[in-house]
Amino acid sequence: MEALETSINYWEDALAAFSLGARGGVSGTLALTSPEEAEFCREIQDLLQDAYLLQERCELLFLDQRSVLFRSESGGGAGGAGDGDAPGRRTRLLSTHTGSEHTRRDHHSSAESFASAEDQVADLRDFDDLTEALPELENLELYQAAVKQFEVGIPYRTLRTEVVQCGSDSEFLCKLHCLRVAFTQVFKDAAVWAWFVDAGRQVLTDLLLFADKEPKEFLVAYEEMVSWATDAANWATIESELTTKGVKALTFYDVVLDYILLDAFEDLASPPSSVLAVVRNRWLSDGFKESALTTAVWSVIKAKRRYLQYPDGFMAHFYSISEHLLPVLVWGYLGPNERLRDVCESFQAEIVGFIADLFNFQKSRYTNVDDLSADIMQHARLRSANITDKLAERI
Repeated sequence: MEALETSINYWEDALAAFSLGARGGVSGTLALTSPEEAEFCREIQDLLQDAYLLQERCELLFLDQRSVLFRSESGGGAGGAGDGDAPGRRTRLLSTHTGSEHTRRDHHSSAESFASAEDQVADLRDFDDLTEALPELENLELYQAAVKQFEVGIPYRTLRTEVVQCGSDSEFLCKLHCLRVAFTQVFKDAAVWAWFVDAGRQVLTDLLLFADKEPKEFLVAYEEMVSWATDAANWATIESELTTKGVKALTFYDVVLDYILLDAFEDLASPPSSVLAVVRNRWLSDGFKESALTTAVWSVIKAKRRYLQYPDGFMAHFYSISEHLLPVLVWGYLGPNERLRDVCESFQAEIVGFIADLFNFQKSRYTNVDDLSADIMQHARLRSANITDKLAERI
């Protein structure tokens, strides 16, 4: 599966680069003048579609909890393969392989790379001493319920153990289960949903204003996304789309924090070499560099739109917002404007800090759902205020 994902990344890069050059983009002057060149684009598009379907089938077979591999031999449970074996048989937790040479730059993948080799499979017995090392965990009712669920299986898209500063993958997954339950309860309150919508709108608008960008078109795209996502008639489409992206649960953590924000920060940390070449070219003016980066971002998003299963679905609305935000973030991180870079880095630090707080035993109470839900809102309000205050200071 990892080899397939790596291949898909290269095929996507090839198609995007060829298409950009064919349109007379920044990096080339090639024109589609022959039937052979047009046929090449069609064939690689067909290849990518087949590869996406293969990825989805692999995930359903090897990773989905409903797969036959996760059923006990007696047929009575949904636990890991081998649950019904003799005592002492290892119960295994598939872990994400994070050493991929080619950094993921696109969200077409239906799942993260997963290791299947024997030395890349975790043994639950490695975590038997967790409760002994931290006896106070025995009093955390919500967390203890997650520990029991862990023995059955907790689905995940990406292990963020190091990012959120957990002591082990098992601790991360148990806390992830707790946070999913708590976020589900939090968003049952319409007022809380409205607060998150308003806070997101305010922070992102302030960021655009700081970068001297007109926020009008962004606000239109943002409101269209909110209106579309809150329509219950579209929820089946949202679930279908995000499931193919490897998202295991439709919670604020899984969709917004993990899939959208943390993935975006990873991509920004490892930009393509072609982008770096433009930014570091001392013979080009800053204005030209920013324009070139914006054009490149728009071209990539336009290429991604062509492969959408739902042209008016969740990802389509997400891309509409990204068209206005991504150029600012890319230029902020890679460009020469130190003030904008400081703001972008502060924005990232607050978001990552918020997520780390959620996974911290000292800062979030894993005693019960009500306590954890209250702490989620406390951290969210504090971090939102921090970002707003920092932007106001710099403006």
